[in-house]
Amino acid sequence: MAKVTVRRVESRRDLKRFVRVPFDVHRDSPNWVPPLIRERMEFLDRSKNPYFGHAEVELFIAERDGEPVGTISAQIDRNWDAYRGGNDAQFGFFECRDDPEAAEALFDAAMGWLAERGRERAFGPMDFTTNDEIGVMVEGFEYRPVLLEHWSPPYYAELFERNGFTKAIDLWMWHLEMGRLKEGLKFHPAIHEAAQKSLDENGITIRKMRRSDMANEIARFHEVYNEAWGDNWGFVPLDPDEVEFHAKLLKVVLDEDWAMIAEKEDGEVVGAALTLPDINQVLPKMKGRLLPLGWFHFLTGRRKIDTVRILALGVKKAYQQTGVAAALYVKHMDTTDPDGIMKGEAGWILETNEPMNRALEGMGGEVRKKFRVYEKKLG
Repeated sequence: MAKVTVRRVESRRDLKRFVRVPFDVHRDSPNWVPPLIRERMEFLDRSKNPYFGHAEVELFIAERDGEPVGTISAQIDRNWDAYRGGNDAQFGFFECRDDPEAAEALFDAAMGWLAERGRERAFGPMDFTTNDEIGVMVEGFEYRPVLLEHWSPPYYAELFERNGFTKAIDLWMWHLEMGRLKEGLKFHPAIHEAAQKSLDENGITIRKMRRSDMANEIARFHEVYNEAWGDNWGFVPLDPDEVEFHAKLLKVVLDEDWAMIAEKEDGEVVGAALTLPDINQVLPKMKGRLLPLGWFHFLTGRRKIDTVRILALGVKKAYQQTGVAAALYVKHMDTTDPDGIMKGEAGWILETNEPMNRALEGMGGEVRKKFRVYEKKLG
């Protein structure tokens, strides 16, 4: 067998090859969902993604006999340094055939690059931060991933652990049968009561984001997001230009029925929720491309989507005991299909986030998938 070599991505041609590697690695995996190549190219474009403005990034491709067999990124984020302290680094975009030699070569390249720059510890995979796709699947392989969620085969975790990586934390994805009329739905009465209390006693209302004022709505969401998630493990605040960049990428799938703002009578925003239709139900037919038939499959298929991804639901610290989160949960239920066919996945939820996990359990949720973030000491 030919020797594995690892090289850096240095051209647009290399980058396109980097983006296409997962298509080969997972071509026989029925639950893997191909991303849009155009979107991935834009996300990794150093001139477009604001992340590159505060981070140093290197992308690597592993090849055997000239054929790509895996990828990985190594990144040093100055925003992480400023917000979380320490001398940490991150890595991501790990994709690899079931090839221990290739995996070891990729890890050596990425960890070596980080160690050369004086980093002491690396966390990942994260593409590029905890605000993006994150973790290696360790449970739930039988389920198709929802929007902005990885799917990885069982051998990925084995490759990490064989190369000296240890668990940092697990993240859970909760499955919810959201339709109110769905048989067996267990929606705890206390959640309804807390929601009503927040509305009555605190003068808080839940409304849809206004598409006509979307720039300001995104700014309001940004304000809540950075405060509400500020204490979470690994969280780094998003810059306004990063929020705008992500919003632009998601605009095509945004449904204002599922984008919610919680505010007081004087207009103060106290909470927000961003839930997206799960276009992963459509993407397999698009095969990574918009043309020639990708748009047709998207436009016709999106009408059949019956699942949503509850991407972000948070409340400012001063209002976290007022039932605002409960009110947002109830609003989600009220938005579901009256026939009760809607389903949802909520996450990522840290395994240590007891209040959120208890709330989702109280809504009749079930943890179906778990993703693991690994860490490794360098040097």
